[in-house]
Amino acid sequence: MIALFAEWKKIARELAPAFAGLNLAIGVAIIARFLQGLLPAPTLNRAISEILIAVILGLYIRNAWGIAASLEPGIKFAINRVLRLGIILLGLRLSLQDVAATGVSALLLVIACITIAFTLAYLAGRVFHIPPRLAALIGVGTAICGNSAIIATAPVIDAKEDEVSFAVAIITLFGLIAVIFYPIIGQLFALSDRAFGMWAGTAVNDTSQVVAVGAAYSPLALNVATVVKLTRNTLIAPLIVLIGLIYNRSESKTTLSPGKLIPWFVIAFLVMSLARTLGVAMGVLPQNVDKPGDLQIAATTLKFFDETAKFAILAALAGVGLSTNLQSIVQIGIKPFVVGLCVAGVLAITSLSIILGFGL
Repeated sequence: MIALFAEWKKIARELAPAFAGLNLAIGVAIIARFLQGLLPAPTLNRAISEILIAVILGLYIRNAWGIAASLEPGIKFAINRVLRLGIILLGLRLSLQDVAATGVSALLLVIACITIAFTLAYLAGRVFHIPPRLAALIGVGTAICGNSAIIATAPVIDAKEDEVSFAVAIITLFGLIAVIFYPIIGQLFALSDRAFGMWAGTAVNDTSQVVAVGAAYSPLALNVATVVKLTRNTLIAPLIVLIGLIYNRSESKTTLSPGKLIPWFVIAFLVMSLARTLGVAMGVLPQNVDKPGDLQIAATTLKFFDETAKFAILAALAGVGLSTNLQSIVQIGIKPFVVGLCVAGVLAITSLSIILGFGL
């Protein structure tokens, strides 16, 4: 509770300087939703999501016009805080039974994918002669939760600033590729919503990218992808401890606070899911919002929170586009790029093969 209160105080301090940049992200999100609504249904309207449009618009604004320094705090706020708000509110879509069923079935797949990603990054790094620390950052970024995992791991292995920057650029690049192409691949393979959500949750890197890919496919795919990704996120602590031991560092130097063992927004997501579960059990919330019966007001409230979650995610992904400098990605060099490509490609193929092979 104390940690949660401290987090809210931190958010309040960030809000004032974030106002301008946050409004820019919101504006891009509104334009993206408007443009997506102009697309002919059901062909282009289904194939091109509002999230993809928001990311592309953000990329264009950042790289064609540039972003003033005064807007950066708000863009960062959208990516971090607003995205977490969207994820928390997604908890109201799901009962605890849904969360448990998806999370448990995905756990072994997640562990397998983490092992494959980290091992392959190490081996590919040696083959292409890139620094071991950079290979480790690419591996942990691909395996767990993208840029957050990279930032958390860097001090454990004494990574240099340029190594951190390169790893973040690689993870961002392949995440953007996933946002564009994964939904198309899912359609080509006629993946079910659940199978696609499992694939997105295990094979895509950063949380924001996973949410974007899932939302671009279907609401159910978004639900599944979110739960699977949060399951991955909870494994960041043991993996960082393991990396610290590999690099001959004591566990005490990993500075893992309780909030890093299980991120606070994951707990908040589960609290929302618990509220939905108890509400349905007590008869004050409808099982199906489209068939509310006598619970019309409650259903309308749930729909409001659902739409709020969708728009929060859309604004956050607009922020991702606005924060991505394509020039920095070009500067990473061919060898780290190839290592990232190997890890991302093998992880995507392996994850999809396991999902289809075992009918997950």
